[in-house]
Amino acid sequence: MTRGRKRVQNPATAQRILAAAEKHFAAQGMAGARTDEIAMTAHANKAMLYYYFGNKRRLHRAVLESIFGQLRSDVYASPQRNGAPRQRLRAFILGYFDFLATHPNYPRLVQREAMEKTRNFDWIVRQYLRPFHNQLVRTIEQGAAAGELRKVNPHQTAFTILGMITSYFAAAPILSEVAGHNLLAPNALAERKRAVLDFIDHSLTPQHARSR
Repeated sequence: MTRGRKRVQNPATAQRILAAAEKHFAAQGMAGARTDEIAMTAHANKAMLYYYFGNKRRLHRAVLESIFGQLRSDVYASPQRNGAPRQRLRAFILGYFDFLATHPNYPRLVQREAMEKTRNFDWIVRQYLRPFHNQLVRTIEQGAAAGELRKVNPHQTAFTILGMITSYFAAAPILSEVAGHNLLAPNALAERKRAVLDFIDHSLTPQHARSR
């Protein structure tokens, strides 16, 4: 059981509260979000919010544990983890892209924790972000060692891969205004995914493979 919540008798209500809290915390931060507004969005009352989660701080912790738990199950535990390095890299990229496409609040939640240096940030880095980065680095290193990827700085390449995906979703509201259409629409996301994979394939393909 996560630290942020009790064992619940009505998980549907608790999940609505959790989903509503995620949106409010992403938009306003833990300090700015109001429990009465969260409860209203969840179609619940404040008494139920406090019953399930205790207080606003514990609710905030539960939101973070929930979204990072989903990141781990959706991306870390890829069914391709035992395949060839290039195959695993592709699965990793697709998993992370699809995770962000279905969890639009993730970039803002992480950014808020990092900027405010909350007490949650240390365990987020230790339990999730550092292992996530290290797994990607190892995959790149193994791909280069196997001759499937060209030799690159694995840490810098991991930063590039994560940045080019995360920044798209974080900046989508602004970039949608620039582009004149919704960059989070299904067709726009499909186009972006193809562009990311095309860029990675061409930038990491060994020189000898390109010349064939």
